[in-house]
Amino acid sequence: MHAKELIVREFEKRIFEESYERIYTCLSMIEEQDLWISPNRSIAAIGNLILHVCGNARQWVLSGLGDKQDNRNRQMEFELHPNIKKSELVFLMENVKVNLKQTIDDLPEEALVSSFNIQGFSVTGFSALVHVIEHFSYHTGQITFLTKWLTNADTRYYGNLDLNQLNNLN
Repeated sequence: MHAKELIVREFEKRIFEESYERIYTCLSMIEEQDLWISPNRSIAAIGNLILHVCGNARQWVLSGLGDKQDNRNRQMEFELHPNIKKSELVFLMENVKVNLKQTIDDLPEEALVSSFNIQGFSVTGFSALVHVIEHFSYHTGQITFLTKWLTNADTRYYGNLDLNQLNNLN
């Protein structure tokens, strides 16, 4: 298997199978009005965090690696938008997903070691993909925390899995 295939597989697993699914779980647990609530002004609301991860992914992958126009307005991602509904955020995420998949599929393998200037940082294509994985994971954790804070409920991400198993060294 080529390096690009491994990286793309891991990107899709971490973003679409983990972060996206966890964000969707959180959205299903909260009420519409909870999207724009936070404990204080220093903590972004769930709706803002979703706008933010989508904006970051578009800037780093679609524009940074895919050479699409960068039209991100980062400050807007942190302004309250009480008229935006959960369904609209899901639509946005699905649109970003389709575009991320297409951009990464079209990315030549040599782009992984090529240099790019993204958001003022000089990075390789590989580093840009890792950045987006980390960024999604970090903010998905914040969305999870806010969901638990708002609902006082367990997200049950791991369902009935026994996570207390020890590694087998054989």
